[in-house]
Amino acid sequence: MKNTDRPLIPQKSNSFSFVGHKKELQRNLSLGFFDSNSDEKKTAEFLKDKINDGDISNKSENDANNGNADNKGEPRQAVNFATLLQDIDLFLATLTDPEMTELPELPEPIIRKFLDVVDLIVANCSGDEPWVPEDDDHPILATIDRVAIINAEITKHYSEPKYTQTINRSGSVLHRCMVFLEAEFHLLLLEDHNANLSCIIPTEETEGEPEKPSLPYTPEVAEQLRGIASSMISAGYVTECCQAFSTARHNAFHSIISSLGYERSSIDDIVRMSWEILEGQIPKWIKSCRQAINEVIQCERELVEKVFSCNPKFSSEFFESMAREAVIYHLTFPQAVVMTTQSTEKLFKVLDMYETLKELEHLIGSLLPNEREAGDNLSSSYNFDLKSEVRTARSHLGESAVMIFCDLEKSIKADSSRTAMPGGAVHPLTRYVMNYIKLACEYKGTMEHIFKAHYKPAHHTDNTTDDNDNPFAAQLIKLMDLLNENIEEKSKLYKDASLSCIFLMNNGSYMGQKIKGSEGISTSLGASWARKRFSELRQYHKNYQRETWSKVLGCLKDDGITVKGHVQKPVLKERFKSFNAIFEDVHRTQSAWVVSDEQLKSELKISVSAVLVPAYRSFKGRYEHHFSAGRQTEKYIRFSPDDLEKYIEDLFEGTPMSMPRRR
Repeated sequence: MKNTDRPLIPQKSNSFSFVGHKKELQRNLSLGFFDSNSDEKKTAEFLKDKINDGDISNKSENDANNGNADNKGEPRQAVNFATLLQDIDLFLATLTDPEMTELPELPEPIIRKFLDVVDLIVANCSGDEPWVPEDDDHPILATIDRVAIINAEITKHYSEPKYTQTINRSGSVLHRCMVFLEAEFHLLLLEDHNANLSCIIPTEETEGEPEKPSLPYTPEVAEQLRGIASSMISAGYVTECCQAFSTARHNAFHSIISSLGYERSSIDDIVRMSWEILEGQIPKWIKSCRQAINEVIQCERELVEKVFSCNPKFSSEFFESMAREAVIYHLTFPQAVVMTTQSTEKLFKVLDMYETLKELEHLIGSLLPNEREAGDNLSSSYNFDLKSEVRTARSHLGESAVMIFCDLEKSIKADSSRTAMPGGAVHPLTRYVMNYIKLACEYKGTMEHIFKAHYKPAHHTDNTTDDNDNPFAAQLIKLMDLLNENIEEKSKLYKDASLSCIFLMNNGSYMGQKIKGSEGISTSLGASWARKRFSELRQYHKNYQRETWSKVLGCLKDDGITVKGHVQKPVLKERFKSFNAIFEDVHRTQSAWVVSDEQLKSELKISVSAVLVPAYRSFKGRYEHHFSAGRQTEKYIRFSPDDLEKYIEDLFEGTPMSMPRRR
């Protein structure tokens, strides 16, 4: 192995990601320091200094005490490391010769020198901060790999006494190397841990493509981790390496989840929470759950597959372990939520959680191998149990959502208030139920799914095929019918039949608006149900016109005014006086009534004008000449047709109005 270029002495950097300068340390971190022939003098001087300090001579004395006759009582001389490596590689090459049937003669002096130098280097590299490998000709990991190979090969012949000294020495040096690598591995896993938390979690959504979550370490650090893992596993230190990685990343996972705002609580603590607090925790749980599975776990998978590319079995097991931990970490919350007191306002948060668990179930189904892929082993059993737990938690949320929605039926029946709404306005019950149903229908697919899975009618009835196929739609129709019945009962609280009709129209129109504005409601209720309700609304309109304006129009009839061809003036005067009084009373009363739907209000005014104004114009035209001009005409004929149209516009505005008196 010929070395032609002088390698650089590596310098330690405080951070791989966040510090732009390098900090020099009082230690050398690469075997490149032990230069080749071109720097033999420097290498010799360095080793000589170490010998004078007692670093290597002590080893020699120990060897002497252990019976090493070759070097007894003599300090080691500085060596040309490149030449030493060539000798070691030549020996290792003979070990891999397929025609070799027995161990060749061991070059113990060379191996001992090599082990001593490696021992010295590892001691020099050990410290409180991770080592930074450089692109040199003799990287430390490759050298440690040589130690591992030597130890593995000569240990095969442990029964031969002549190799006992070398076997013990190689085992000791290898163990020290592994302790060093394990420490470096641990430091690298922890380095800039807090700063790198932001690397794994994307920032808030911005315009364009969503930001892809990145690894928690820079590519350089990930490559260092991979190199160390490969060396430790090759040397047989699989357990130590895997355990160090697993512990560090599991701790990091909990730090990351905490940074998302969700803190795991016990079931008892969650059950005792007030709804105001619990309602605020649910969005945090949803965010944490989705990011943990969609982003954090995916990053961990990419990381472990990169670091342990030499050990795919551990990569798979570690990833499955992390995925299981992420899921189990978030399962306590939904399990506790379904144990809290049920109330109608909780429905939509429960549905959000249900849909989140549905996504989670799909994700873990794609992330974790199924029974057929994993085979008959413990991991497969764990995965099956985990999927079953998620499915069970989701099922309980679905059952809870069905029960909460069906409880709306009780709320409608329980609303038996005996106070009429002023002006016939929309009743709060109508607003609450329709807005509740509209929001529930935004989850239409989910609601239909959970009703099919969990809805159990209180009484067995002869349901139609449609009801059996879509129990959610059947329940929705039932709620709407109950609401209509309740509103009709409340309309009887009004002594004025006209105002009762306005109340029914207001509430019916409000329902119609919500139905038209929600595809979910309209498709669930069906066209036939909608036609029936709109037909009822038109009937309320007709009833209003009959109850209010039939009396007014009755004053404009010709009956009894003309007798034997002569106009009975007293009767005519009474007719105009009655019309004026009734119209003024209707104007004063119904201007205070409320019609909140602008379209309905306009339709009502137009329909009143279309009936009243032409009839009044005709009546006035036939009889006004029977009054003498001046005060008599003004006394009995108070309104022109245009006046009527103007006063009709005042109706249903919610403000009582009176007409100005004429002088």
